[in-house]
Amino acid sequence: MTRTDTIAAAATPPGRGGVGIVRISGPKVPELAAVLLGGELPQARHATFARFLDAQREPIDAGLALFFPAPHSYTGEHVLELHGHGGPLVMEALVSRAVELGARRAQAGEFTQRAFLNDKLDLAQAEAVADLIDAGSQQAARAAMRSLQGEFSAMVHGLTEAVIDLRTYVEAAIDFPEEEIDFLADRELTARFQAVRDHFEGVSDSARQGRLLREGMTVVIAGRPNAGKSSLLNRLAGYEAAIVTPIAGTTRDVVRERISIDGMPLHVLDTAGLREGGDAVEEEGMRRAHAEMRRADRVLFVIDAAADPDATAFREERERLPADVPVTLVFNKCDLAVGIPVADTLTGPPRLVLSALSGKGLEALRAHLKSCMGYQTADGGTVSARRRHLEALARARAHTEEAARQLNERRAGELAAEELRAAQQALNEITGEFTSDDLLGRIFAGFCIGK
Repeated sequence: MTRTDTIAAAATPPGRGGVGIVRISGPKVPELAAVLLGGELPQARHATFARFLDAQREPIDAGLALFFPAPHSYTGEHVLELHGHGGPLVMEALVSRAVELGARRAQAGEFTQRAFLNDKLDLAQAEAVADLIDAGSQQAARAAMRSLQGEFSAMVHGLTEAVIDLRTYVEAAIDFPEEEIDFLADRELTARFQAVRDHFEGVSDSARQGRLLREGMTVVIAGRPNAGKSSLLNRLAGYEAAIVTPIAGTTRDVVRERISIDGMPLHVLDTAGLREGGDAVEEEGMRRAHAEMRRADRVLFVIDAAADPDATAFREERERLPADVPVTLVFNKCDLAVGIPVADTLTGPPRLVLSALSGKGLEALRAHLKSCMGYQTADGGTVSARRRHLEALARARAHTEEAARQLNERRAGELAAEELRAAQQALNEITGEFTSDDLLGRIFAGFCIGK
């Protein structure tokens, strides 16, 4: 991959549609466009009707051509967009013609990667492009748009400046050793560290909410056969996503649904009933159930409150559940139960009582799931963020705390300054001011081809 190549790809999804767009970017765009359009370049940033010609100068298609000269384009390079009819054969013919004329097929995310490399976007904004495309709720889309407009980057830059100011203050003590003790022991330095801690807290809170909007929570519904697991999935999903019958073992494979709770994506997996015996298909279903539980954020262990008010099924199954995945006991069929023992929240998992049939208690379950993830209903300040952003923030924060420890315990200004330098570098990874090529490859590999 080189930035001197001219690249081409369909920018609209595969399949039939009223309009399809082919995007071409690179230094050869002007000469390529002149041949492909059979004449001069269209006027910059004006939609121009044209016929798109093949090697025999026969029209492949007819539509609108838009030319964006460098550097005033999405990628910062010359860009040509061909808006034709949205058939897969037409799109492929236009891309193939561009390749004949000297372009090559774009790799995943290569247009946006060029925008980043040409300083049209920073890395956090580039990732927000993909987040906006993949948004699963209106809240997630708004958060991604705020990040794309630079709000998250501005937060990170503000935090970085605070760390730089703190680093400069500490390094001043190293440069003027006769005043070192006064510099490193005064109250102003303590106040500066506290201000940076508070700044970290604010940015991290917004990023955590943004990551939940993007990635959400994975919940596995488990329990004995006929406890009401599939009914609970259907109630959460709002429609009949899973088959429900009185026959034990109806659900034999994992049933997956993606829903939203106040904007937070919830990935719900209904699994085969856990019991001894059963045929080979049921055994495989239970093996898959345990595998999904190990990857989950939380297990909802459903209990038939009418038949098992003492949660015997959970006690018998407890040793086989993943030890590091939290569990919530869901007592279903509360409308049929006579009495459920008071929950022991100190030594046992949290308990919820509901009826999947009537929906009673469902709001309490939704609130519980949001609380478990620390999710708050998205507001105007939430930005789109990813796991790597949170990891970088955590590393930067840890380096800052270590710098404070070095000053408080050892008055080691040089070591504190080095820790603050490492904190600054970790923050720069978020926006791409310091980024390895390997990381860039992993980030842009997840984009669609035409973006």
